[in-house]
Amino acid sequence: MFSRKPQIPHTLPTPPASRGGQARALALRVAANPWLSAGGAGLMFLLTLITLIMVMGDAKAGTPIVRLSLAHAAEAGSDVPGWKEALADEGEAPIVTTDELTLSDEPIQLAENGVIGGSAVITLPEGGRLEGSGGSMVATGGGSALPQAPFPGLTAPGPGGALLPIIAGNGQKPWQAYARPFTANGKPKVALVIGGLGLNPAYTRRAIELLPAEVTLSFAPYAEGLQGWIDLARANGHEVLLETPMEPNDYPQNDPGPYTLLAAGAPAEIVKKTEWVLSRASGYFGVTNYLGSRFVASGPAMNSFSGVLKQRGVAFIDDGLAARKGMGPPRASADRIVDEDLSAEAIARNFAALETAARSNGQAMGSGFAYPVTLESAAIWARSLEGRGFQLAPASALLSGR
Repeated sequence: MFSRKPQIPHTLPTPPASRGGQARALALRVAANPWLSAGGAGLMFLLTLITLIMVMGDAKAGTPIVRLSLAHAAEAGSDVPGWKEALADEGEAPIVTTDELTLSDEPIQLAENGVIGGSAVITLPEGGRLEGSGGSMVATGGGSALPQAPFPGLTAPGPGGALLPIIAGNGQKPWQAYARPFTANGKPKVALVIGGLGLNPAYTRRAIELLPAEVTLSFAPYAEGLQGWIDLARANGHEVLLETPMEPNDYPQNDPGPYTLLAAGAPAEIVKKTEWVLSRASGYFGVTNYLGSRFVASGPAMNSFSGVLKQRGVAFIDDGLAARKGMGPPRASADRIVDEDLSAEAIARNFAALETAARSNGQAMGSGFAYPVTLESAAIWARSLEGRGFQLAPASALLSGR
C-alpha cells in the first residue's frame, strides 16, 4: 500500500513524567499560588488534628477518673434504701440493678496514677450514706437516721422571736417526737450519754460518726453552729440532749457561763435562762445538767426549772446529781460517770460496773465527756454489748414519769 517506510524524526518527543514528578510539579504550582497555599495549610492542620484524636482517643482521657467499688457498695449498702438508685446515670437512662452489672472489686483509683488518698462519700436517700477509702465502703445513717427538726406543731416563737418547744395540739410532746425509737428485746438495757459536744469541732464530729446510733449525744448551749451539729447527729441516728448550765458548789470560781441557773435566783430569772437554753436549737428530746451541785440541792430552784420543762414537754436526764429528786417532767439519772479517771483501764471498769447494774436492775445508764479516750473506749464497748447479752438503748428508753 505504501511504497516507502515512514521517516523517523530527528528530535525525539519528551517522555511522559513519572507520578512522583507530577506530584512535585503540582506542589510547586500550588506553592506559587497564594490562595491555594493557604487553603492547603488549613487542610493539613485539620488532617493532623483528626489523626491525633484517632490516636489519642477521648479528649477527656487525661482527666482524673474515680472508680468506686460497686461490689463493696452492694455488700455494705444492702440495708440502706435507695443506694442503687443513687448510682443511676443522669438523664433518661434506666436504673441498673446489681443483677445487670459485673461488679468491680477495684479500689478507688486515679487513672494511671494509683490509689488516691482521702475518702469517697455517696449521699443516699433517707439520710443514708456510703463512706470509705481504698475500696472499702461502709454504710452509715440510712435506716437509722432521724428526721430533721423541727417538726410541725412542736415550736412557737418565744421572747425575741426564737423558737421554743411546745406541746402539740394533738398532745404530742417534744420528748416523744425527738427521742430515738426503741423496741426492747427483753435483754438488760444499757444506755450511754456523751456530753460536752459542739465546742470542739473535731471531737464533736468524731463522736457523731464513731459511736453507734443508740448512744445519746449532749450538746453545750454555747456551741457555735449548734443547730447544724444537732442536724448532723440526728442524720447519723443519735437522739440529742441540750446541756443546762447550773451553779456548782464552787461558783463563781467554777463559772459555767452567763446563763448559769443560780440556786438563789428568782423564779422569773430561772425561767428566763432556761428558756434561753431551750431556744438555742430544735430537735432535742430533753435537757441535762452541766455541773449544778448547788442548784440541784435547792428545792425551790429545781421546782422553777422543772416547771418550765413540764410545760414545754421536754425531758430531764441528769448525771446522777438529781438521782433522788422527784420532778414533774419525764426523767432519768445516770448510774455512773464513766470517765472521771481518764484512763482506758478505769473507763473499762466503769463500763463493766454498768453491766453489773443492768443485770441486777434490768437497766443502767452511764454518762461521759467527749474526751478522745472516752470516745474510743465507748465505741469498742458499745459494739460488743450484744454479744454479752445486753441491749444498747438510747437514754430516752430509760425515762420514768412518761
